Amino acid sequence: MGKIESVEREIEKFSAEELAAFRSWFAEFDALSWDQQFERDVASGKLDKFADEVQAELRAGKCRDL
Repeated sequence: MGKIESVEREIEKFSAEELAAFRSWFAEFDALSWDQQFERDVASGKLDKFADEVQAELRAGKCRDL
């Protein structure tokens, strides 16, 4: 049995309160992981192409306020 399957089996044993606590913890953990990846992507320049496209569309008047 792999790690994921082992974790799944343990989670299935959680009480409702434990599951709620785990869900809350995982949501925070996942959000932090995503934020860290986003920051690495910004720092490495991976998103520069998209920012340039947005700036060009703004200058061309192709955007409107929401």
